[in-house]
Amino acid sequence: MNASAHRDRERDVLTEVAHGRANDEIAAALHLSPATVRTYVSRLLTELGPRDRAQLVVVAYRTGLVRP
Repeated sequence: MNASAHRDRERDVLTEVAHGRANDEIAAALHLSPATVRTYVSRLLTELGPRDRAQLVVVAYRTGLVRP
């Protein structure tokens, strides 16, 4: 998987997190394993700097990735 595809997947996972979905729900929706989703969420927390999943939601809204 190339870097662009990784970024696209991270964006997809962040969007799902922002919609309040659990890792298992995200995995099913995106055809990934729950462990892969956990890896993406962990990577997003590391790269974007929020303390927790709730702050990931704030990041998604502030960047315009999702809208109310």
